[in-house]
Amino acid sequence: MVYDQRSGLSSYISDLLSKGRTVFTADEAEKALGVDRGAFLDAAERLQKRKLLQSPRRGFYVAVPPQYAAWGAPPPSWYIDALMRHEGEPYYVALLKAAELHGATHQAVMEFQIIAAKRMPKIRAGRNLIAFYYRKDMNAVENGLERRKTDTGTMQISSPALTALDLLRYPQATAGMDNLATVLADMGRKIDPKQLAALSNKFERPIVQRLGYLLGHLGHGGLTDRMFAALSQRGSLPWAELDRNEVRDPDFMSKPMRRDPKWRVIVRRMPEMDE
Repeated sequence: MVYDQRSGLSSYISDLLSKGRTVFTADEAEKALGVDRGAFLDAAERLQKRKLLQSPRRGFYVAVPPQYAAWGAPPPSWYIDALMRHEGEPYYVALLKAAELHGATHQAVMEFQIIAAKRMPKIRAGRNLIAFYYRKDMNAVENGLERRKTDTGTMQISSPALTALDLLRYPQATAGMDNLATVLADMGRKIDPKQLAALSNKFERPIVQRLGYLLGHLGHGGLTDRMFAALSQRGSLPWAELDRNEVRDPDFMSKPMRRDPKWRVIVRRMPEMDE
C-alpha cells in the first residue's frame, strides 16, 4: 500500500539519520525495503513534497534533518563527496567557496562552487545552489588538492595556490575584479610559493601573468619569484589584459592604460578592494 511504502521509507531515512548518514541511492533503499523502483519512486515523491527528502541527481537522495527543514536541505558540504562518487567524476570545491573555507572572503558566497571533469548543470537543493565549472585535465592539478573534514565525512577542496589560479581562470565566478583583489589580498599569506610555481605550469600563460601582477600589486610579490621564473621558461610573453571585460567597455577603452613591463599586463583600471 502507498501508506506502508511511504512509512517504510520514512523509517529507513530516520534510521540513516540516527547513524549520522544523510545520503542514499535508490538502489540501496529498494534493496533495504524490498520494493521495486515504481514503489520507491512513489514514496520518495511524497516525501519530497513534504520537504523531507531531496534528489539533486537522478537516483541519489539526500535526507533533510529536522534542523535544516527551513532550508529544505542540509549544506552541500554534507553530501558533495558522495554525490560526485555517485556521478563517478573527480571534483573539488573551488573558487570563492574554497577561498571562504580558507578564511579569505568578506561576503557570503551565494554558490557552492565545484570544478569537475564533467559539464554539469547547476543544482538547486533547498536554498542551496551548487554551481559546476569544467576542467578537462583534472589530473594536472591533483597536487593542489586537500581533504577537508565536514560534519559528515570529508570533501576535496583546492589549496590556496590552486584557488588563486582558478579565480583568474574562471572570472565569471568571482563577482568582479574588485572582489577578486579583495580575496587575493586576504588569501595571499596562505599561498605556498613553491606549489604556486608548480601549478602555474598547468595554466595558460595569460592567467599566470594576471595573477602575478595582482599578487605584486597587493603586496604579495614575494610569492611570485618562482612562478615568474617558471613562466619565463615558457617563451616570450604576449601582452595580456588584466580585465578582459574592460576591453569591451567603451568607458575604459578611452582611458589611459598602464603597461606592466614585468608581467606584460595591460591595466585600464586599478582594482579597488572591497571594504
